[in-house]
Amino acid sequence: MNLKEQKYAKFALVQEMMDTVNTVSKFDPDCSKEVAALAKKAGRLYFTGEGSSRIFPAKNALRKFKRWGLDINAQTDGSWQSREYDLTKYAVFLASNSGRTKEVTLLAKKLKEEGNALRFGLTANHDTVLSTFCTSTHVLNCGWEQAVAATKSVVEQALYYESVLWNIAGMDKRAELAALPAKLEQALTLDIPSEIVDWVKEANTIYFAGYNDGVAEELTLKTNEITRRKSDFLEGTYVLHGIEEVMHKNDIIFMVDPIEGEYEKFKEYLIDGAGVRIVAIADHDTPFPTIKVPSAGDFNPYLFLCAGWNVLVEIGINTGMDLDHPNRARKVGNEFIAQ
Repeated sequence: MNLKEQKYAKFALVQEMMDTVNTVSKFDPDCSKEVAALAKKAGRLYFTGEGSSRIFPAKNALRKFKRWGLDINAQTDGSWQSREYDLTKYAVFLASNSGRTKEVTLLAKKLKEEGNALRFGLTANHDTVLSTFCTSTHVLNCGWEQAVAATKSVVEQALYYESVLWNIAGMDKRAELAALPAKLEQALTLDIPSEIVDWVKEANTIYFAGYNDGVAEELTLKTNEITRRKSDFLEGTYVLHGIEEVMHKNDIIFMVDPIEGEYEKFKEYLIDGAGVRIVAIADHDTPFPTIKVPSAGDFNPYLFLCAGWNVLVEIGINTGMDLDHPNRARKVGNEFIAQ
């Protein structure tokens, strides 16, 4: 996709996806320094929100906590379920772009009533109802998005959470971060083979398989919002553990950073056995048709996400979708209404 052709440029969704490059360029890791210091003292971090405000931002952070071996307890769950938990000893990060999401706001209210002073909001708007229940609230620089499907805000939310980790661990990621925008632009503007779009048109279900770091799961949600097609997220190697029984011939699986040691089984059980098609999204060549992005080390998940957006835009445009306005999905999914 690109902004030079009217078929792309006329959609706010595409403009906002491309705005991600500038959003990342302007991101300052010091924006979370004070909050990170407070969270570090607590020793326990909890990331919550609904939909796109939690899936990639929170799960990307948790995977990195564990990979980097940080000596801190970090958890995530949806906001409604989180109300069941004792979070009094946690620094709780509550993300809602609108600042009006019901589940998140009610959790923040409960935490305030319980006396938890470490309630940190993350929104794209100033002076929100959520902020009235939080100790402090960080407002994203990317601004409010016009398209229903959140994009650039998801990336900035994820960077904010990562910066909390960097500041807790004393990590300097500025050099790698500075190189990221150009690579994101490459991922967003890659040419997507028309054959892949045709395969999607023939599929009954579009699957996304990958690590539990939010990328494949977020792309599953975006598939619903952007292409109006049935989709499913398959975590890790779940794709090899029985779901092939209900896959239809010509269904398609987008494998995000596929596990190299399982290539042969993917071919045997899925392509040869179930008759599905596989497309990889990776920073290296694979035996499957591959949407190849530049390598960015720890930042690779951001590139995989942007490449996936690129694919979904092509699918949406080639099937005549209004990318900005789904039929039933709402910008604020479940809005808090003050009583």
